[in-house]
Amino acid sequence: MAELTLVIGNKNYSSWSFRPWLAMKQSGLQFNEIRIPLYTPGTAEKIRQYSPSGRVPVLLHGGQPVWDSLAIMEYLAEEFPDLHWVPEDKAARAIARCISAEIHSGFFKIRENMPMNCRARYPGKGMTLGVPQEIDRITTIWRNYRQKFGEDGDMLFGKFTIADAMYAPVVLRFVTYGVEVDRVCQDYMEAILGLPAMQEWLKAAEAEEEVLSKYEF
Repeated sequence: MAELTLVIGNKNYSSWSFRPWLAMKQSGLQFNEIRIPLYTPGTAEKIRQYSPSGRVPVLLHGGQPVWDSLAIMEYLAEEFPDLHWVPEDKAARAIARCISAEIHSGFFKIRENMPMNCRARYPGKGMTLGVPQEIDRITTIWRNYRQKFGEDGDMLFGKFTIADAMYAPVVLRFVTYGVEVDRVCQDYMEAILGLPAMQEWLKAAEAEEEVLSKYEF
């Protein structure tokens, strides 16, 4: 089996890098990691050595580059079908794909006004026009599918899936900006935050020296 290598950006700031990294850790996959700090001289050139899109993350596997967070996880689900990437129930699996695609292509107000910054705490910041509505949609997703499909565990569909990896950066954003949620959503956030892989990522983010002003208030 060819080695897996994941090329990522700063752990403190790169939400898209975090998604496949978390999914791979949770699935028990062994992989190499190349971290390229973002927005520094030479960053673009370094990333383009690996990524046709010029963006991170990108997975390297047997000479095959796979870029984009969701595409990486879908690729891994095909390569390692015995691991638990999606719900077993057909209806739950369809919903998991829908909500993963929804966050992949939407929630622009939260992305713009509440950028991921694991180390920071900015309670009340970022609540501009459109953000509360997107927060409401996300918490509705969490509440509905935890209650409908989450009986076998503390993730959205019981066991950890790609959908949880897609929403994990939102959990970090809600912590950073002090977003208040209901009990069901709070329990879900605490479950995500309690994952050993999450704690590993946060510890590494705390140790990073780079400070990107565009992500700081």
